Amino acid sequence: MNQAAAGSGGQPPGTPRQRARQLGDRIAVIVAEMLERRIKDPRLGFVTVTAAKVTGDLREATVFYTVYGSDDEVAGTDAALTSATGLIRSEVGRQTGLKHTPSISFTRDTVPDTAQAIEDLVAKAKEQDERVRAARVGAEPAGDPDPYRKPAVPDEDGPDTDDDHDDDA
Repeated sequence: MNQAAAGSGGQPPGTPRQRARQLGDRIAVIVAEMLERRIKDPRLGFVTVTAAKVTGDLREATVFYTVYGSDDEVAGTDAALTSATGLIRSEVGRQTGLKHTPSISFTRDTVPDTAQAIEDLVAKAKEQDERVRAARVGAEPAGDPDPYRKPAVPDEDGPDTDDDHDDDA
């Protein structure tokens, strides 16, 4: 496998999928820089651009972001991003030099929220496991210590024989 294909997820260089991925990475950087340096909207909260995905035809880009803050701050950031979409798109077009600049939409990234919910569930499960472990200390089984059936043990006389019966009668 050549080195060019190794870094592209197994895709040969120049494929549409690789080009879309590279453009998405570049758009994410441009948008992050724009939000940090050029967009001065007071509604814009603490925003982190997590990724940008571009369609295979390079016509549409979705920028994923996270916002830390209250619901009002999140709503304000959504409004600020919607308001700045045209300015951001023109800067993306200027910096990428594409013949057709992709339309840009912003989508709040829910991965951190989902990850936090999973972490909370794991912590709750560990807590329940500890409760069960603590309740089990010193506990005795409700029935026999060994609940499994065992094969019947033959009598000491040995197996039954027909010597006691006389068949000649």
